[in-house]
Amino acid sequence: MQYQFILLFLFFGLTSTFAQQNKKSVLNDALKSETIDPLRPAKAAFYSAIFPGLGQIYNKKYWKLPLVYGAIGASAYFYIDSQKNYNIYRDEYKNRLAGNTGNSEYLANLSESQLVSAQKQFQRNRDLSALFIVGFYVLNIIDANIDAALSQFNVSENLAFKPTMNFRNENLKSDFGFALNYSF
Repeated sequence: MQYQFILLFLFFGLTSTFAQQNKKSVLNDALKSETIDPLRPAKAAFYSAIFPGLGQIYNKKYWKLPLVYGAIGASAYFYIDSQKNYNIYRDEYKNRLAGNTGNSEYLANLSESQLVSAQKQFQRNRDLSALFIVGFYVLNIIDANIDAALSQFNVSENLAFKPTMNFRNENLKSDFGFALNYSF
């Protein structure tokens, strides 16, 4: 049983050693051409803060533009629509308090309490839409910042998985295990 572990260890140890030697020559050429700009995430966030979507353009993630403009645009549409309906019901309620009649037959059939509850509903929807506009704007900035930071993340193939033999001095036994080593 012990001999099988030793043979397995030698097999995996030698294959991972030979595999790493070939990859190092390829990676050295690729790593020399990359330069890291520490201000890239800040620039992307700044551009997105100035104009939504500009940070995504700076990061060359053009496919995110429809998502940014769709989210902010839909929220803005619902904000404007809720504000318009709120004004309609508020004006009708004010006209009734002043003793005037409205032009709409639909609003004429509603009671004053229904007009007040409709106003509250549209006011709530308007406020939620404003909150969504701000939320999507901030999310746009955060996305540009994180995307710029992750685009410079070094993903090299120096990460190796190889078996190791650990010798413990306490009990003079050897343990067989796997180690995940990162060399840079």
